[in-house]
Amino acid sequence: MESVLDKPSFKPAYLSLLRQGQLEKRAEQAYQHLEDCDLCARYCRMNRKQTVQGAVCRTGELAVANSYGPHHGEESPLRGWNGSGTIFFSRCNLRCVFCQNWDISQKDAGRETTPEELADMMLSLQQQGCHNINFVTPSHVVAQIIAAVAIGAQQGLRLPLVYNTSGYDSLEALRLLDDIIDIYMPDMKYGDSKKARQYSKVRNYTEVNFTAVKEMHRQVGDLNLDDNGVALRGLLVRHLVLPNNIGGTKQVLRFLANEISTGTYINIMDQYHPCYRADDYPDMNRPITHKEYQEAIDAAHNAGLHRLDEKRTIRWI
Repeated sequence: MESVLDKPSFKPAYLSLLRQGQLEKRAEQAYQHLEDCDLCARYCRMNRKQTVQGAVCRTGELAVANSYGPHHGEESPLRGWNGSGTIFFSRCNLRCVFCQNWDISQKDAGRETTPEELADMMLSLQQQGCHNINFVTPSHVVAQIIAAVAIGAQQGLRLPLVYNTSGYDSLEALRLLDDIIDIYMPDMKYGDSKKARQYSKVRNYTEVNFTAVKEMHRQVGDLNLDDNGVALRGLLVRHLVLPNNIGGTKQVLRFLANEISTGTYINIMDQYHPCYRADDYPDMNRPITHKEYQEAIDAAHNAGLHRLDEKRTIRWI
């Protein structure tokens, strides 16, 4: 099978900015935002070039990367046959009590990494045959990512870029990413901000998230696949079904169908299991049931959403 690199008709968005001499300028603009940080929707306004005290992400001028490599467990259009080229960033701007990657998101695993090192990671993943570069938990390191892309593009990076986010993104950050990111993959965790406040320790999640997803779709549209079913550009949404309808699944799905597109590609995820601090919350302290998951799938179909990611067989309680 041919890869995206074999398709002369496809060019990732950032190459146009590179040719125009605007990619490095965009990186410079993004770094200026670190001085009064508005690069996620917490709007901490800290000068992250000087201190990380008061910043929920605890990340300064250098991104902290935990690991990178081909990932074969992502959605079908991302993993293809050679895997998605993931770069996992440490720390997060949310505090989800049920986080399945809490050792990365809440602890200090990983090491500070320069943009040059991030660019080397991307080029290595491209050389390994990955179909895309997948930035995992990127919201707090937008400036560092743009700087790394500018370096990588000058050295031959040609893969689509995936922004794999928890969905609590500022419009300021997303506008900096316009014409850089090819595939947006936001979580839509909640249909009710009160639940987000309780379980992810963040204010106004739903309002921020819905606004961010609208902007993402404005930039890239519905998910576009090549002849082999591999994603080239567009929006791919994730929604994790939570027990006791804590995630407000129907509200999320109605929003996508009515205000984004019935052609939205969505992964309705079934893998919730209690971890991290979930046992402190009785409503969260169990896996979901087959009935709960089937109700989510039915709600998607009833809303008119028809592009659902294929699922694996799991053991239900």
